[in-house]
Amino acid sequence: MDTLNLKIITPKQVVLDESVISVTIPTFVGEITVLPHHTNLFSLIVEGVIKIKKKESEDFLAVGGGYLETDGNELHILVSRAYGQDAIDQSLIETAVQNAKKILSQSKDQKERFEATAILRRSLVDIKLLKRKRRTIGNP
Repeated sequence: MDTLNLKIITPKQVVLDESVISVTIPTFVGEITVLPHHTNLFSLIVEGVIKIKKKESEDFLAVGGGYLETDGNELHILVSRAYGQDAIDQSLIETAVQNAKKILSQSKDQKERFEATAILRRSLVDIKLLKRKRRTIGNP
């Protein structure tokens, strides 16, 4: 079976470096799936959840914005952040969502509103990651 060498890099570390079967990535124009022997591609990545298929499993990571580049043999994903479900605390996410909604409904300060919107967007990505991971392993 053909594989693709995936490397996910953040400013702080190399998060992942392994062979995979496919990777589905959120881009500016929608989700794309990169397979072995994919045509050369350079694309903008938006915040979201990426799905990584390996020979015997699927993994999901929440990622920030960034770029991807592939030549069909290697796939480099450079993002502002990347983390799995284990790094997420659901109660903290729920608190962050409530606080962000409160700021958006009450504050007139543009900077506060911008920061609250960013927190809300990241929190929604985290919630999406938690739901996808649970569905994969058969939990409700």
